[in-house]
Amino acid sequence: MPEGNPLKYLAAPLAGLLGGWLASLIHLPLPWITGSLLAVILVRCSGWLVNELPGGRRAGQWLVASAIGLHFTAPVFEQMLGHLWLILLGALLTCLLSLPGIMLLRRHGVDRPTAFFASMPGGASEMVSFGLRHGANPARVAAAHSLRVLLVVLTIPAIFTWSLPPTEAPAVVASDWNWLLVLMPLGLLAALLWRRLGQPNPWMLGPLLCCASASVLFDLEVALPPAASAIGQWLIGSALGCHFDRSFFRSAPAFLLRVLLFSLCAMLIAAGTAWLLGQATQLEAAGLMLGMMPGGITELCLTAEALQLSVALVTALQVARLFLVMFLAEPLFRLWQRRQPLCQES
Repeated sequence: MPEGNPLKYLAAPLAGLLGGWLASLIHLPLPWITGSLLAVILVRCSGWLVNELPGGRRAGQWLVASAIGLHFTAPVFEQMLGHLWLILLGALLTCLLSLPGIMLLRRHGVDRPTAFFASMPGGASEMVSFGLRHGANPARVAAAHSLRVLLVVLTIPAIFTWSLPPTEAPAVVASDWNWLLVLMPLGLLAALLWRRLGQPNPWMLGPLLCCASASVLFDLEVALPPAASAIGQWLIGSALGCHFDRSFFRSAPAFLLRVLLFSLCAMLIAAGTAWLLGQATQLEAAGLMLGMMPGGITELCLTAEALQLSVALVTALQVARLFLVMFLAEPLFRLWQRRQPLCQES
């Protein structure tokens, strides 16, 4: 396809739009993200390597993060502060789930930096950057995180939607455009500032923190129109699908199979641990399970929203996990290196 042809960038979102629409017709969970993701993967695996729409995923994250942030009301925030210890504990336990993955990959000959950063439940781009600084194989680190996100997107919403009892439709919250016309641009500025400061996942966390702060401070009862969330999901799903093609699934199949195995094990252990914490604290076990799943912050928060679970609890757990990984991953790896120098490896 010619370099300047706009179809090069429009084909993926158009395929995603068709996939999302078909998924909504058959009532798939989170249809606009799962349907668009699967549609773009099918197109790329057919041999047509369509490209991600420039800025599409960022725009989608901005919309979805703003919607999630508006769930944080003053009473919800007070409840989160009352369970701060549980949020930190849950995030820490999720980070510890990386240990079986590291051990499995190391046992099968994967070098130490690649095994470590491929197993961390953090953002893919940040883990690739960390891994590059320490000599990891960036392609394998990126592949491991892409496969983990794909697994979360395609399984967790479906499992929770089909296993939990149906709920009544939530009360409609008004879309106060006086507030939204202020908060949406502020969220965009927050994302740009977050990126400028070199912080993780700026297009998700910047708008989320901005909208959540305003919602708590001014005790707002505001929501984005439902169409805005669907558009955000469509843009995110279409962009995610562009990370996969036939060469991805053919590259290092044994490595990808092991990543799949330990990701499934980590998800099962996270679910069991969350259930135990729920029994001990009388908190919503399903919300704790979503919050402790290793990765996919956008998709897990959307699942909580769709199922009327505690969006704030899920978001708090996921954000705490992300920050723990971001700030502890490199120091822990350096400590591991000092304790077992590479020259001693067999």
